[in-house]
Amino acid sequence: MTPSNGSGSFLDRQDYATIGDIIPPKSRVLDLGCGDGALLAFLMEEKGVDARGVEIDSQLVQQAISRGASVYQGDIAQSLSDYPDGSFDYVILSQTLQQVVRPRAILSDMLRVGRKMIVGFPNFGYWQIRASYVLGGRAPKSRMFPYEWFDSPNIHVLTVQDFESLALQEKWRIEHRIFLAGRRRVGFLGNLRAEVAVYVVER
Repeated sequence: MTPSNGSGSFLDRQDYATIGDIIPPKSRVLDLGCGDGALLAFLMEEKGVDARGVEIDSQLVQQAISRGASVYQGDIAQSLSDYPDGSFDYVILSQTLQQVVRPRAILSDMLRVGRKMIVGFPNFGYWQIRASYVLGGRAPKSRMFPYEWFDSPNIHVLTVQDFESLALQEKWRIEHRIFLAGRRRVGFLGNLRAEVAVYVVER
């Protein structure tokens, strides 16, 4: 099962606002795990993009379609295999990387079907998470991580440094890196100070 990137207001997601700033007008965009289509709807209205989405939750698919987005129900990995090389300018995976079974394969396929990929994920190197482990001795719970360890959808615990190490290993070029703490951008020490990281990557 591939999880969605959730529902809720566009303005509730700072990573959405950041992604909206990154994508140029008239781009061809695929949003994987697009949730209720809030980001796609924004990109279509404000940027005039040719937007497509994939979402596994049927109720969220219906909400996305009601927003005017072209979304179909499916698993991320299987859906990517249906697209030929270079189908999109940007392929987005926001707040979902830590939940997919084979993240490296997904990322590689994103760069096959898209000229660039935008990847946003919660940074498990964030200082409050580190403090929770050290001081509390238990798996962290916070606004970003509200789950108990036994029912969390997160199956991979990755940090900013982990992602950049993978990019280096795969010889991917990081075009932009944006670190967020709440609604603020973090300018330095991203692995320690960022709750969420957003990357623009190309081969």
